[in-house]
Amino acid sequence: MSFNYYPTHLIQRHEIKEKQQNIPAEHGVYFWWIKNLPVNIPLDSCIRYGAYSLVYAGISPDKKGKPNSKATLKTRIRTHYFGNAEGSTLRRTLGVLLAEQSGYPLRRVGSGKRMTFTHLGEQWLDQWMQENAAVSYIVMPEPWIVEEELLKQISLPLNLKGNEHEFKSSLSCLRKAAIDQARILDIADESHSKRTCVTA
Repeated sequence: MSFNYYPTHLIQRHEIKEKQQNIPAEHGVYFWWIKNLPVNIPLDSCIRYGAYSLVYAGISPDKKGKPNSKATLKTRIRTHYFGNAEGSTLRRTLGVLLAEQSGYPLRRVGSGKRMTFTHLGEQWLDQWMQENAAVSYIVMPEPWIVEEELLKQISLPLNLKGNEHEFKSSLSCLRKAAIDQARILDIADESHSKRTCVTA
């Protein structure tokens, strides 16, 4: 199956927050376009759209990995934009890659079973994504059928599962190192901090 990777419009975080764009609660494939990533990430083969590079794609739901999943394009895109590193592999990857810039490493939070970048770190990532990330999507009834083919067709350096990209090994090591460090560090004390909304 061939895809039209060039959308007529890239949807930014504030457009969803302010309900200027309504993501459908349907099955499909979504594409993340990012700019201003660290220079060590290979982007030469990525599809470009203006200043943005297509670096990550996801499907919703993932009926192969999670047969009972009821996720939709709306729920997954909102999780990536407004969730945290525990529920969004994209946010965890971006946060790990940007940790030196943000100053917020991955940490254990709450009871210690979850890992995020803490309220302040996730808020920093919210702002970064607002300025540097955009998303597009294609509605598709059975997106899990095309996932493997999709990863073979285009260069997606931030995908891990089923990906053969040259950056996969480096990214896996960076994420593992961040998790290992988080396990060593004390559980973050977030009693005096609270995640606040990022305005457009």
